[in-house]
Amino acid sequence: MLCGTAYRLLGFGTHARAARSALTTSSAATSQQATGTAFAILAAISFCHLLNDMMQSLLPAIYPILKENYGLTFGQIGFMTFTFQVTASLLQPLIGFLTDRRPQPYSLAVGMGFSLLGLLLLSRAGSYPLLLTAGALVGTGSAVLHPESSRIARLAAGKKPGLAQSLFQMGGNLGSSIGPLFAAVVVLRFGQGSVAWFGLAAVLGMALLVRVGRWYAVQGMVRMRAQSARGPSHDLPRGKVVGSLAILIALVFSKFVYTASITSYYTFYLIERFGLSVRAAQIHLFVYLAAVALGTLLGGSLGDRFGRKFVIWASILGVLPFTLVLPYANLFWTGVLSVPIGLILASAFPAIVVYGQELVPLRVGTVAGLFFGLAFGLGGIGAAAVGQLADVTGVQFVFKLCSFLPAIGLLAALLPRMAPRERSIGATTHSPAEGAVGR
Repeated sequence: MLCGTAYRLLGFGTHARAARSALTTSSAATSQQATGTAFAILAAISFCHLLNDMMQSLLPAIYPILKENYGLTFGQIGFMTFTFQVTASLLQPLIGFLTDRRPQPYSLAVGMGFSLLGLLLLSRAGSYPLLLTAGALVGTGSAVLHPESSRIARLAAGKKPGLAQSLFQMGGNLGSSIGPLFAAVVVLRFGQGSVAWFGLAAVLGMALLVRVGRWYAVQGMVRMRAQSARGPSHDLPRGKVVGSLAILIALVFSKFVYTASITSYYTFYLIERFGLSVRAAQIHLFVYLAAVALGTLLGGSLGDRFGRKFVIWASILGVLPFTLVLPYANLFWTGVLSVPIGLILASAFPAIVVYGQELVPLRVGTVAGLFFGLAFGLGGIGAAAVGQLADVTGVQFVFKLCSFLPAIGLLAALLPRMAPRERSIGATTHSPAEGAVGR
């Protein structure tokens, strides 16, 4: 008793309580830092994604100009898309895997530099091989940006991974939608050389991504360690995880081969069937891509609220009636139908990416690289195949054939519903330092 009184009089008890209080406060602050949503970072990477995809969307948007200037066939146009997208697809999973093992916070700015070089070459290319090289450089820039930016979106998401992925992807879709507008307003008016002017966007993106890299190197690493400590959020066996990833890959195939047929050949379809001018056809393409951007934003938020599986199932299969009607509609209804097609189909991808990352939570970059890479690669292969088929059968037949692709969405019924695993309160609220004080 006397010892206890002396202990309190000397202040040791007070100091111990103060130490425990300070450590608890520090732990709470660290927990808040690791779980809060960093909207400023999400806004920055979303805007840089907008710049990146705006620049890369210039390539398909000026296909009619390149076709006329270089006398290209549909097959050669398809191979240009193939070169750009396959370059990105082959590198993205590799970059995601390497940066999972060893994070590179400033690699995003370097990737934007490749896009800058590709734009400058595209503006001055004097031959078809140089056009292919320009496309490959832009593809390399995208290969770096997508898996690493998706990882940062996951780190900055806090408790809203679907919303974060949607915001990130929406930036890209908005960029893809305004690219054709810039092509119509600037490139069609001033010629192929004006593509170089868009290099200013790449320079702006590089400056912003350096600042994002600084956040990633400090706060992002704290969040990464916290997420790694939590481990998987499900108890699925390895075979079920692999099977689920295979189903997601099939769904990505159906979505992006159809998307490639729209983005690469929609303008040609409108020109051939309805006799539109290049400018009017590009405005129709903008309407479709704007709907894609909105659908991407909605998909992630709906996934956070109702579950990823529900959104995946509803979006890919739900678009089927609209795609089946599109090839038989008149000009007015073609424009109307393009809106729900873009809106519904685009809502699937944020849910697919987050679902895959939840299946394999310690390989966020690899999963993002895999799915973004597949999106580019399958889209590129699809564009090349569709181009070759269009040379033989015509663009209108190709649109009728591709309208059945969303039927693959039936496979979504086989995806497991992942119930979060229960955790003890102590595992999530106490740090090792607090345990030491308690002992």
